[in-house]
Formats: sequence, C-alpha cells, structure tokens
Amino acid sequence: MQTVKVWDIWVRFTHWTVAAIVFANLLFTEEGEVVHRYIGYLACGLVVSRLLWGFIGSRYARFSSFFPTPSRIASHIRSMKAGEFGHDVGHNPIGALMMFALWGAILGLGVSGFMMETDAYWGNETVMGIHELLANLMWVLIGLHVAAVFIMSFLSKTNLARAMVTGKKTVGETETSVSD
Repeated sequence: MQTVKVWDIWVRFTHWTVAAIVFANLLFTEEGEVVHRYIGYLACGLVVSRLLWGFIGSRYARFSSFFPTPSRIASHIRSMKAGEFGHDVGHNPIGALMMFALWGAILGLGVSGFMMETDAYWGNETVMGIHELLANLMWVLIGLHVAAVFIMSFLSKTNLARAMVTGKKTVGETETSVSD
C-alpha cells in the first residue's frame, strides 16, 4: 500500500465549493432571489473551469485518465463482479459518468435559470418546468453520488471522502489510473 497525491487543489476546491452552492440553492435560497441566481452562476462558472481543467489539469484531473469509454466501463464492471473494487487510483468510469451527470444538471440549471430571467422566457412554463425537473434530479444524483462514495469506500477499503479533502489516497499495488 502506498499514499498517492490524487486530487489537486483545484479539483478539491471546485468539488466542495460547487457542493456547498448546490446545497445552499436547494435548501436555503428561494428561486428568483438575487443570491440564488448569482451563486448558481458561480457554480456554473466553477463547473466550466473544472471541465477546462479536465484537459489541462494535473494527471488525475484530466479526462484522459478516467473518461468513461465503453471498454473502460465494461472492464470496471467485470472487475467489480470479480470482487475487485480498488482498481482505479483516480475516478472510476462509473464515477466519471456521475460527474458528467452532475455537471450537466448544474449547467442545465444555470441555463434554464438564466432563461427564466430573460424577456423571451419570463414566465415560460416549459423553462420553469425544466428548471424544477433538474433541481429534483439533483437530489437523486446527489443521493446516488453520496451512497456510491460510502459503498465504494467500504468495498475498496479506501476513505474516498477523506481523499477528496486531503487530496491523498491510499492505494494497493494492483491499482491503475487508466484501464482500457
């Protein structure tokens, strides 16, 4: 077993800041409030910056190390079926799918929220419905994400939440960062 620096400061900062903003907007702010809008836009900006970081960031932040290709997903599922749960140093392919789903929902919330404030879409029931649907979807995605972190931490015997705070992860000899 060895300790590896996996998550750089930008990955951790964007993760926890976006999480705090999403919870603040879902639980403590009212739709249409200035603070709701502006911290929502901040979340979108952070997601966009994290997407850019996926191309130019550190080794484990780059999409090339974890992008969920069909072969990576199939390999990951085969490993899990075989009882191997600590295969990836960075994000596993299914975790990457969750990241993209969360980011897509956040960006969709930002776009639909912005649209609701424009003259063209003010009071538009479809846009309001999409925004509400995405907000409700966030609850589902957050629940799945948190449950997966706990389950995978248990199965892989690695505290994934702590790794996202410290940036360091304890890994075994057989783990890899990229599996094709």
